[in-house]
This record gives sequence, C-alpha cells and structure tokens, in this order.
Amino acid sequence: MLGDLVRYLDSVVARDPAPRSRWEVLLYPGAWALFFHKIAHRLFKARLFFLARAVNHFSRFLTAIDIHPGARIGKNFFIDHGFTVIGETAEIGDNVTIYQCVTLGGSNPTNGVGGKRHPTLLDDVIVGSGAQIIGPVTVGRRARIGASAVVTENVPEGATMIGVKARSTLVSAETYARQFMPYGTPCKEPCEPAPNQRVDELEEQIALLRSEIDALKAAREDVRADEPVVKGI
Repeated sequence: MLGDLVRYLDSVVARDPAPRSRWEVLLYPGAWALFFHKIAHRLFKARLFFLARAVNHFSRFLTAIDIHPGARIGKNFFIDHGFTVIGETAEIGDNVTIYQCVTLGGSNPTNGVGGKRHPTLLDDVIVGSGAQIIGPVTVGRRARIGASAVVTENVPEGATMIGVKARSTLVSAETYARQFMPYGTPCKEPCEPAPNQRVDELEEQIALLRSEIDALKAAREDVRADEPVVKGI
C-alpha cells in the first residue's frame, strides 16, 4: 500500500512542476478527494449507499471536488486544483489528468432508464480547465480536451479537441505529442490554422470583386465615350 502511494505521488510530481517534494502533493485537494472516493466507492459497491454519500459530501466540503461514489477510477488519477464534478457512471482510465472546473456530466435519459449517462475517459487523457464532457461519450487514449471545450461526441485516440461545440484540431494526433502535455493544449505552435486560411480566402474574394468592379467601371466609361454627342440639347 505504501508503494502504491509513493508511485501515485511520483506520478503527480511528474505532471506538475509546482511541488518540490512528495509531501506537498499530500496537501493537494485532488489527492484527498481521491482518497475519500476510494472509501466511498467501496461502500457504494457494498450497497451502503447512504454511508457512501456521507463520505462523498464530506469530501466535497473539504476539497470542493464532487466525485460520485459510483464513479470508477483507474490508477494515478490527478485532479489539479479542484471544483470538479464527476458523475455516477463516469469511468476513468489510468494516468488521466484533469484541471480545475471540469465537469464529467450526464445526459438526460429520455427513455426513463438511468443506465450509462456519463463519459468514459481512457488512459492518458488530459482535460483542460473549464472543459465540459457531457453524456456517455468515450474519449480515446492520449486525447487532449482543451480549456473550456464542450464535448458531446466520441473523441478519437490522440485527438486534441477545442471549442464549443468541440472539434478536432488539424494537428496529426497519431504521431504528435505522445508525451504528457500540460493543460492539454499545445501552445508553441498554432494548433488550428483554419482561421488564417479563412482570412486568406476572404481577401482573395475581395480582390476578385474589386477587379470585377473596376472592369465594369471601365466598360461603362467606354460605352459613354462611344455615344454620339447631340448638339442643341
């Protein structure tokens, strides 16, 4: 058990440059939220739902992180900062990183049956601050969800999703950024050249319209020059 704790603390230090030692990680609200969730989840599996909820509410009061006792979480899960909500049927793989103010929320079961309502995050996923992942979608391995993105559909393996509604960037995900990427979004180089490309297209269209207008003006001047001049009017 001590070895598992050391490995977890080391995994957090590897992803967060802020702590100077393992001891600092022990003060992180995300570490405490995960500790209380392990207790609440065992109570939930034993069908001691009230006790599980009591532990969950105490943890939320202490850490500002709300993890439903029914959520299933893998190894080395790291919540950086807090104010995160994780729903009952959410499933989280190994080495997943979530930043502050993230919601793994549920969709409305229109058939009246609860079932699988919350997202599944596979191994090595990174979710940026403020992102909302809604419904029983699957986020593929090594995918990155950018800050404030809203995800309502499945995310391919290795994709970087940005925007509302979230869409994949044009970065080749299969070979790009296989290592851990802080905050889930690349910053050193443009990850979405589409806006610049659109501006270029608009400028080309404006130039074409200007040339057509100039041609029409020139043709009109030629017609006026060819008209006979009637004297006495």
